Amino acid sequence: MNARSIGVGVLGGLVVLVAADSSVSGDGGQARSAGSAPSAVTYTRHVAPILQRSCQTCHRPGTNAPMSLMTYEDVRPWARAIKARTTARIMPPWHIERNVGIQQFKDDPSLTDEEIATIAAWSDAGAPRGDSGDLPAAPVFPDDEAWHIGKPDLIVEIPKAHVVPANAADLWIDYIADSGLTEDRYLQAVEAKPGPGARAVVHHLLTYLIQEVDEDEVLSGRLDDRGTNAESFLNEFAVGKNGDFLPDGTAKLVKAGAKIRFNLHYHASGKETVDRTRVALKFYPKGYLPKYHQISLQIANAHPDLDIPANTLSRHDGYYRFSKPARVTALQPHMHNRGKRMCVEAILPSGRAEMLNCMGFEFNWHKVYNYADDSTPLLPAGTMLHTILWHDNTASNRSNPDPRNWVGYGQRTIDEMAFAWVTWTYLEEADYKKMVSERDKRRASER
Repeated sequence: MNARSIGVGVLGGLVVLVAADSSVSGDGGQARSAGSAPSAVTYTRHVAPILQRSCQTCHRPGTNAPMSLMTYEDVRPWARAIKARTTARIMPPWHIERNVGIQQFKDDPSLTDEEIATIAAWSDAGAPRGDSGDLPAAPVFPDDEAWHIGKPDLIVEIPKAHVVPANAADLWIDYIADSGLTEDRYLQAVEAKPGPGARAVVHHLLTYLIQEVDEDEVLSGRLDDRGTNAESFLNEFAVGKNGDFLPDGTAKLVKAGAKIRFNLHYHASGKETVDRTRVALKFYPKGYLPKYHQISLQIANAHPDLDIPANTLSRHDGYYRFSKPARVTALQPHMHNRGKRMCVEAILPSGRAEMLNCMGFEFNWHKVYNYADDSTPLLPAGTMLHTILWHDNTASNRSNPDPRNWVGYGQRTIDEMAFAWVTWTYLEEADYKKMVSERDKRRASER
């Protein structure tokens, strides 16, 4: 499957990408030849390195993947299925569209066209093992129970243990826990994870910070610009994620008495499992005053206009204006079972619109897309963020519970939503101009 390469330019600090005839990789957007698969493709020389990089983080014992892909004996029975899923770009799960927008992200597991062709050629050749001497050393995975952000200052658990039956339908559930924090602190890093021995039943989990907000704190920029008892995104756990560090000089205020909401997706594993999910917080030293404050909000919200007739494809649009220069560090679409796709564009004060990204959406994969540090969009004050969201309320959508029904906004899974989780930092004008200038120079030197 051929794609198009992405040329890079800069407009007002915003990375602008223009499609050209070639192919793109999924590992940071570096242009690579699609090429054909190497001749005499074998597992040990060609396929194992691909699986180690992009598959084994999930497909190993003790996780919620349906099979292990750690050894040739594990992989061989699934050769044709692996070819089918990778060729369709269903696996590994990465829904950023490769022919538009920024392609440089952290923790991108997606495969290049060449890697996909290699897997297909290997499967078509009968999945040969190859010379054992060609097999790369087995990867060493981090200790699942270790905190990758370092020693936490605070660990908050869900208020009670949750029992996942051996066999049950998938479950989405919320738990709210008191943080126990007795004084305001500035967050430096955060990491969430299932309880010990429960990774096989936690498909993913999202954490949200719930705390009161007053007008002075909003005006000072210390807290997100929402109303009282605001809720803001904290972080996500998914297999392969090991915590989030805020950019240097940037923090998120966690207030005394804050609560944390855990939104969990449980998936039965065939064995009754007890989970006590938790989140770890690491703070800056007491007395530290950050220059910038990270904001994570549901924005460009199209909820009020959701009107999805039966047996139709529907589009809805949302908008959000950045009042100051902004550095956007992450995007995440949010819809329910009928959600299919989201595009996000920045409408600059000049009126020119630049697409940041388009991405598919699957309700079973709530993916946060964290931009690589050198590619975070830098947007001038007054930029309007525009989301375009599509829902598929037809029988062709296998996730659709009933295409005969009209659907509108609601909290239930069978209802719908339409917004983007966006993480950004407001910048001082002088710092914004400096960042834009430095990026312009760096891009020019790379040409």
